[in-house]
Amino acid sequence: MKKVIIADDEKSGRKLIKEYLEDFPDLVLVAEVNNGVDAITEINRFKPDLVFLDIQMPGKTGFEVLTHLEELPKIIFSTAYDEYALKAFEVHAVDYLLKPYTKERFQAAIDKLSNDNDKLGALTNSLLMEKPSYPQRVLVEHNKKLITVKVEDIVWIEAFGDYSKLHLYKGIYLSNFGISQLEEKLNPSNFIRIHRSSIINLESVKELHKYGKSYDVTMQNGDVVRVSRGYMDALKKIMF
Repeated sequence: MKKVIIADDEKSGRKLIKEYLEDFPDLVLVAEVNNGVDAITEINRFKPDLVFLDIQMPGKTGFEVLTHLEELPKIIFSTAYDEYALKAFEVHAVDYLLKPYTKERFQAAIDKLSNDNDKLGALTNSLLMEKPSYPQRVLVEHNKKLITVKVEDIVWIEAFGDYSKLHLYKGIYLSNFGISQLEEKLNPSNFIRIHRSSIINLESVKELHKYGKSYDVTMQNGDVVRVSRGYMDALKKIMF
């Protein structure tokens, strides 16, 4: 018997994998999650043999999940985005299933498991030993020129269409990157996403106020940022 975990933010994606797994009685599903933060928790808890891993998920991307694991299982990426295929194989994934895929394509991915034992050591070296670096200063556009901003001075980040607004004590600056792109560039120990439209700097939090079943976060500059229910788990992990 081999333990399996599914990490996919789309219910339909999880359902399809579970349906296809019925043909493989030796692969036993022990958990399914819909975000990157829970994926880390459940994988470290169950120590599965195989994980079907989506890439774009709330909380953490699939690649970020891998860098937070105590032990590395075999990985089959299951995603709707083909642009990550090269990176997936750079981290020695067993296979890369591009949604939507057929039962035959799923079978082919499972068949690769028996020939993949040599890849796990390389995956361990490339991820567990990797320590990501994060910028301390960034360049942002202001009055038709680029200026440097200390990352630690960013109070919070607000999605603004395809762009993002950086809220600092001294003003607001516009970034050409979307909020999901900025989330990947920032140190998750300092910056956490609390809404699909908001990332906060934990060093700049003044207080939290209960709002129904969620919270409002008051920042040091006086701004109030709403926490959405979908991102509550990330915030709860830092509550003591």
